[in-house]
Amino acid sequence: MEVSPSTQQFNVTSYGAITVAFITLEAFPGMWINSFIVCVLCIDWVKKKTLNSNEKILLLLGCSRFCYLCFSWVYKFLSFIYPNYLYVPTILQLAVFFQAFFNHCNLWFSASLCGFYCIKIANFSNRSFIYLKVKIDRIVPWLLLGSGILALAVGIVAYDIADKPHCNSNSTGRGNFGTASIKMDKHFFPSFFLAGFEYAASFMVVIFAAVFLLFSLWRHKRTMQTNSMKDLSMDAHIRAMKSIFSFLVMYSINFVCLVLNMVYVTKKRNHMTFLIVVFQYIFPGLHSLILIFSNPKLEKALLKILPLQRSVMRTVCMSQKL
Repeated sequence: MEVSPSTQQFNVTSYGAITVAFITLEAFPGMWINSFIVCVLCIDWVKKKTLNSNEKILLLLGCSRFCYLCFSWVYKFLSFIYPNYLYVPTILQLAVFFQAFFNHCNLWFSASLCGFYCIKIANFSNRSFIYLKVKIDRIVPWLLLGSGILALAVGIVAYDIADKPHCNSNSTGRGNFGTASIKMDKHFFPSFFLAGFEYAASFMVVIFAAVFLLFSLWRHKRTMQTNSMKDLSMDAHIRAMKSIFSFLVMYSINFVCLVLNMVYVTKKRNHMTFLIVVFQYIFPGLHSLILIFSNPKLEKALLKILPLQRSVMRTVCMSQKL
């Protein structure tokens, strides 16, 4: 049975609308959560005139995730709803550059935070580990700078690839920018190799840091059980282990989605590509929410805001009724 062009156009439009709707429902709460982290830390920075290493990583992580969600949403919105705007010179290239740059910043800052927690919290008698524990506060700025440079390298390569004629020659139809069928050739090898290397490297950092930290906390929990120490400290260790394990699971799922996204980038859209997009936009907001509830300062600030929001909503509802 032959499908008419009008039916094909309807399918493309409905797919784009559904995709944009799901991305919007995930991106906007994620942007609010990460902007909350950034605002709280910036206010505290102004008051104290300084930030510790943990707060520096959290601040940059929140900024990178907010920008990643913002640029990714704009890119997807234009791709599916107003694709003609992407024909304007450098618009497509800049959108791809910023999306790739902030995505890799998000990955590396997440890995840096996990590694920082491992070195700060875990207890091992190894000399190298003790040296890192003493020097970690001086290493963090260089670690963040290196993460930014690696992310910038991927962004530059992505910009160069998006500037090639074969990236937009097949994308003349409405809504095709988000799902263009791109021909795999030698031009894509540098970007795929560099992106894949950074995905794998950041993932290995998270795996090793999380496993070492979980082992150290589990061993310390066993010691407290043997010595019959306070339940309050035991509960704190159990919460920390759950938080780290949940992050490990989410990061693993995100890593699989990133790899699958590289595999399916040359394929036409299908249910798998839709699921990959959905999972990728969940991670930045959900993990940041876990970070808020695992940080006493952020959790306290959030609990202060929630009653205020409830009172504002009540006032608005009462004014509408009147």
